[in-house]
Amino acid sequence: MTFDVIVLGAGAAGMMAAATAGVRGKRVLLLDHADEPGKKILISGGGRCNFTNLGAAPDRFLSANPHFARSALGRYTPADFVALVDKHGIAYHEKTLGQLFCDGSARQIVALLVDECDAAGVDTRLSHRITGVGHDGHSFRVGTDHGDFVAPALILATGGPAIPKLGATGFAYDIARQFGLSIIPPRPGLVPLTFAADLLDLCRGLSGVAVDAVVRAGTAAFREALLFTHRGLSGPAVLQASSYWHGGAVMLDLAPGIEVPAFLRDRRRTRPKAEGATILSEILPARLAAVLAPRLGLGGTLANLPDRTLEAAAAGIATWAVTPVGTEGFAKAEVTAGGIATAGLSSKTMGATGVPGLFAIGEAVDVTGWLGGYNFQWAWASGVAAGGAV
Repeated sequence: MTFDVIVLGAGAAGMMAAATAGVRGKRVLLLDHADEPGKKILISGGGRCNFTNLGAAPDRFLSANPHFARSALGRYTPADFVALVDKHGIAYHEKTLGQLFCDGSARQIVALLVDECDAAGVDTRLSHRITGVGHDGHSFRVGTDHGDFVAPALILATGGPAIPKLGATGFAYDIARQFGLSIIPPRPGLVPLTFAADLLDLCRGLSGVAVDAVVRAGTAAFREALLFTHRGLSGPAVLQASSYWHGGAVMLDLAPGIEVPAFLRDRRRTRPKAEGATILSEILPARLAAVLAPRLGLGGTLANLPDRTLEAAAAGIATWAVTPVGTEGFAKAEVTAGGIATAGLSSKTMGATGVPGLFAIGEAVDVTGWLGGYNFQWAWASGVAAGGAV
């Protein structure tokens, strides 16, 4: 069967690309091995889909080429997708930091994309396992367990290996390599960090405790919630920093905006008989304060503690260096960092510069956004770029 465009992957980017191409009058085939479209969309944002971020600027995306995403993001903005959401009558709200969520369910975003594809005449075929992709110099032939399909244009939108239980694989990389494209080694992004020895025991003892914190990895710093878990550290601030972590220490500030040395000296003067844990509970969750106080030399009352002890304790709170041993891997990663190298792609069309008709979009590409709707905006923008170019 012959089409103008074959899109591999019925996720956010793939459906966006298919609908965009279909509106332009292209005969589009959308293929996916899953039995329903948008499985990753359905679990996003706690089931409410954080579908974009009002602050989706290019500097909030990681890539070996930090300027690559600029063109697509500039041509299809958060306001453009919000207009589409409004068109479909989907109610939404801004949660924090520019994050937009559905008031109802993530299924509304999947339905939006399915409706757009249907309206554009896209031929969507699910539960099709791809057995191979070939190219005769003019057209791509996609073999499946339901037969072969041919088109002069092929869009890779199958994502990366993050969340394998949803069927995620590195399939896009295999096809990209087949056609001579390079791959930036994929790694888990937006993922909890794991630890060993006494720090792991501390995390387990504090499992479920959350605290407002600044987490730094390299030159990147994020202030949001930090969550202690039975495996290590998680929460938005840690997930954000994890995308920038390449080994070594991560710095934690558990009391951002507070001059902790001055705070402790003041409490020594005004509440000298108070226990250290009691004083720390004024600026930290009580369970965390109780665990940290003896570790910081504040196990007793403050009355007779010298300044150097208070200074050291303050440093342990505001500049606590912890060294992860790893991450929870692709199983718990919200996104894949790395992927198809942008050096072989056009930033305007997402087309492979050395293989006419081949395109790569979304998470399959080495463009990774911050937590909070950025990766969806990249899916929409890159999908529109490719769908408008095929």
